Amino acid sequence: MRLHLLGTAGYHPNEFRDTPCLMLPECGVLLDAGTGMHRMRQLVQTRSLDIFLTHAHLDHVVGLTYLTGLLYDRDMDRIRVHGEAEKLRALDEHLFSAFLFPVRPPFAWCPLTAPVSLPDGGLVRWFPLQHPGGAVGYRIDWPDRSLAYVTDATATPDAVYLDAIRNVDLLVHECFFPDGWEQRAELTGHSCLTPVAHVARQSGARRLVLVHINPLASQPDPFGLEAVREIFAPTQIGRDGMVVEF
Repeated sequence: MRLHLLGTAGYHPNEFRDTPCLMLPECGVLLDAGTGMHRMRQLVQTRSLDIFLTHAHLDHVVGLTYLTGLLYDRDMDRIRVHGEAEKLRALDEHLFSAFLFPVRPPFAWCPLTAPVSLPDGGLVRWFPLQHPGGAVGYRIDWPDRSLAYVTDATATPDAVYLDAIRNVDLLVHECFFPDGWEQRAELTGHSCLTPVAHVARQSGARRLVLVHINPLASQPDPFGLEAVREIFAPTQIGRDGMVVEF
């Protein structure tokens, strides 16, 4: 299975990173729909798409407005956008208001009510995260592998979502701030490096990829990863265009 990182910045894009969007082309799944959605067109392999939104902040959803153009010549059987019911209602009313966007792309809103089965046998579950306005994380289990996606949450060694991500093969977790910014992280609902490494270790994850990077930090390693190698060695910083096999 290949996970394509289409957008790995938080808040706004910069010269190197777009805002959150991850894609599993083999099963037609996108996790969040930030500005990185513009990269999905050449990766579409299926006649259906399932887009799972963590929440409705603009950096995670604006890519929904790109769908009409990106798929204009693709014969799609189904496009579903999954998320919490109140968030989907807000997007339908506001993002797709006729004053902001004249024609809604041909997708169906699908409020999260029960685990979602994927065509390839995967099962998607979600769990609550603490973030201003509320958010959810996702876990996808296949018979032979698993993936968890946690963004816009404040990591702590005893995070309430630890059980939900237990023993995943790949943990994709936000890391907006370097260590030393813990108060700001808690205020804004984001994470610093060392607590994220502890979450990966405590959960039993096999691999950690960091996303939702501060767009003002343009250096290759804005965190100093060596500081957490003893806590959780298999840690990488995600970048746009990276393909992670798991």
